[in-house]
Amino acid sequence: MKKLIISALALVAIAIAPNTYAQTKMVGGAAMYPTKNIVENAVNSKDHTTLVAAVKAAGLVETLESAGPFTVFAPTNEAFDKLPKGTVDNLVKPENKATLTKILTYHVVAGRLSADDLMAKIKMGKGKAELKTVQGGSLWAMMDGKKLYLVDEKGGKSWITIADVNQSNGVIHVVNTVLMPK
Repeated sequence: MKKLIISALALVAIAIAPNTYAQTKMVGGAAMYPTKNIVENAVNSKDHTTLVAAVKAAGLVETLESAGPFTVFAPTNEAFDKLPKGTVDNLVKPENKATLTKILTYHVVAGRLSADDLMAKIKMGKGKAELKTVQGGSLWAMMDGKKLYLVDEKGGKSWITIADVNQSNGVIHVVNTVLMPK
């Protein structure tokens, strides 16, 4: 009987393992584990060191470690490099914390929205889906063929380069441009 129970448990473990592995994605040279929260994963991505530093400077670490769920459109270091020279250095200064927080929270939507969820919203919206950010502004999700992109309130476009990076408290979609609120 004992061998039967151990065999049954081993079969369950084998059945579950591929699903867990399949959900783990590589971002910035690091595995993003769905059992970790947004901050625990983001700190390991070498493509998101600027974002992590900005989140720390804005005092948003605790929020992004909370239960959520959140959908985060995470700009890469290259996305921040597209901003005018000196912008990031200026934003992370203590006196600019409110502006930095406004920009970062503009990249966050309450709830867990997968790429499939975004595509369904776009289809329902006849080509465009408005997303309300936790900052209070709007982003518009759209598609070009099968590629998802976002348009911000200033008309800037950001492509989702890696979708559905699942987290314990939400999902990250990597984007190639910093989104800007009004």
